[in-house]
Amino acid sequence: MFIATLVGIFTYDELPDEYGPFVQYKASLENKEIKDDDEIAILNIRGTESNHVLFLNSYDNVQQIQEELKEADAKVNHTTLKILEGHL
Repeated sequence: MFIATLVGIFTYDELPDEYGPFVQYKASLENKEIKDDDEIAILNIRGTESNHVLFLNSYDNVQQIQEELKEADAKVNHTTLKILEGHL
C-alpha cells in the first residue's frame, strides 16, 4: 500500500501549473465543472510519480477520502488526515 502525503491545498485559480493536468483529468472523470474558488487538495503518492486530486467540496468527511484512496491502494498519512479534516 502506498502513502499519500499532502502537497498543498489550493483554490483552482491559485493552482500551480504542474498540477493542472491532474486536476483536469480528475474533473473529467467526475464530470465536474471547476470554479476558480474551489478548494483542491493535491496528494503525492509516495513511491510513484502520481498525484491524487481531491475536490474538497465533494466530501462530507475524511472517511470518504480514505475509502477513495483505498481503491487506489493508498492511505493518507496522519498529518495529512488532520489537515484535511480541518478543511472539510
